[in-house]
Amino acid sequence: MTQETGGFAALGIHPAVLAAITAVGYEEPSPIQAQAIPVILAGHDMIGQAQTGTGKTAAFALPMLSRIDPARREPQLLILAPTRELALQVATAFETYASQLPGVGVVAVYGGAPMGPQLKALRQGAQILVATPGRLCDHLRRDEQLLSTVKHLVLDEADEMLKLGFMEDLEVIFAALPESRQTVLFSATLPHSIREIAEKHLHEPQHVKIAAKTQTVARIDQAHLMVHADQKTAAVLRLLEVEEFDALIAFVRTKQATLDLAGALEAKGYKAAALNGDIAQNQRERVIESLKDGRLDIVVATDVAARGIDVPRITHVFNVDMPYDPESYVHRIGRTGRAGRDGRALLLVTPRERRMLQVIERVTGQKVAEVHLPGAQQVLDARIRKLTAALQPLLAESESSHGELLDRLTAGLGCSPRALAAALLRKATNGQALTLSEVEREQPPVPSVSAPRERRERSDRSMERGVHRERRAPMPLPEGRVRCRAALGARDGIAAKNLLGAILNEGGLARDAIGRIQVRDSFSLIELPEDGLERLLGKLRDTRVAGKQLKLRRYRED
Repeated sequence: MTQETGGFAALGIHPAVLAAITAVGYEEPSPIQAQAIPVILAGHDMIGQAQTGTGKTAAFALPMLSRIDPARREPQLLILAPTRELALQVATAFETYASQLPGVGVVAVYGGAPMGPQLKALRQGAQILVATPGRLCDHLRRDEQLLSTVKHLVLDEADEMLKLGFMEDLEVIFAALPESRQTVLFSATLPHSIREIAEKHLHEPQHVKIAAKTQTVARIDQAHLMVHADQKTAAVLRLLEVEEFDALIAFVRTKQATLDLAGALEAKGYKAAALNGDIAQNQRERVIESLKDGRLDIVVATDVAARGIDVPRITHVFNVDMPYDPESYVHRIGRTGRAGRDGRALLLVTPRERRMLQVIERVTGQKVAEVHLPGAQQVLDARIRKLTAALQPLLAESESSHGELLDRLTAGLGCSPRALAAALLRKATNGQALTLSEVEREQPPVPSVSAPRERRERSDRSMERGVHRERRAPMPLPEGRVRCRAALGARDGIAAKNLLGAILNEGGLARDAIGRIQVRDSFSLIELPEDGLERLLGKLRDTRVAGKQLKLRRYRED
């Protein structure tokens, strides 16, 4: 065991945790892990100053898991994270590291998801609670004793939590925790507000600092595209029309997504294959060899399945799903731009992932420019360019080798050479749209996520003046329903399902009691029952979605 895990074994981590990290290939601790793990294992409070991507999750997860008592079926460890994405990432990491600790449960608690499953996991005795502050406060309003058994607290990315306005929520959480606890705080920066928290809530903390390391990726042209989650496949197909690539890796998060996207690409005629953890090693090797020799042009892979791929002909990397951290992003796009060649990396970003894009730019020290989906004219130009390139090599000898056949066919068909050439082109292109009007009809609409600021501001001003289309001609409401306005919209990363889940859970309504939900840029409209509306609004007064207050009120049409 010591030999397999290198420096980790010397740090005093629980043997079952060591076995778990050995299984996933961990060998040597990173600088933050080497410094933080002994401090946390010794029970000290700690301030860790480290950037995302330095291995800080394992730096607190491995020693904290070593201190968990599986026999106690109650919350023992609380990790607070600023966003749903980070909370899920941390929870997944804990599940991996605890895989050989029988009886240890992990629950992720975050807004925009039903509270029922979260409450069930807590009642079943999960010892590790990973939460966003807003949703945890919602749970505390139902059960103020929820955190009374917690012995260890981790504040992950504390500076980001304050930037997102969670200070009041943090104070509520601190008040609900036992005073005799171990508290560990991680933050990339230590502004005055973070120092105040440390002085007030940490006891003689030890300070561990890792110098920020800027990660750069040379020779790779990076860009991002804003897109709704359900439009990713359509966006990828559109981008592939105009991107001049040799070979490409598309990264997604789940095994099922590798199969779905690879299938969609094959259906469009691309030579594509899926690569995920369920693929046998011999099949994996065949896929990589096919990518090298040109039998395949596109591989759709998860991060784990793509480990070790080194194929010089890869010119493009598509991050179809956002990576969990900047380090993963750098590893992904490093698959291209090799052997002195230029590479291109495209990142699809959904509204709720804007913050992770900013983190990636900060850690890599490089701007990831925004691009937009190609229009019909660009697609048409690209198709004609590819057709021209395919025909060019055939021109030199075609007249001498097929001239007589051409004469015979035109005579037999009674047509001109132009008409015959057009017919053969139609056959060769398999009915592909090659006029602007046809391409416009064929291209599936992919709605834009972010309007330019000036247009958005004009829209907001017109709404304030009461001339917005919805206000001029509001849709008729079903009898017994009223329209209510929530202060959250698309720019907050909100989808209709998030609002529906929050109202169902907090308001105690049946699903059919809630009517149409319309998510606008800066607010949302929701149809609710008129009977008992004031009581319902009172229940929802403190509700948060994605860490922000819902602020639901009756919407006046006039």
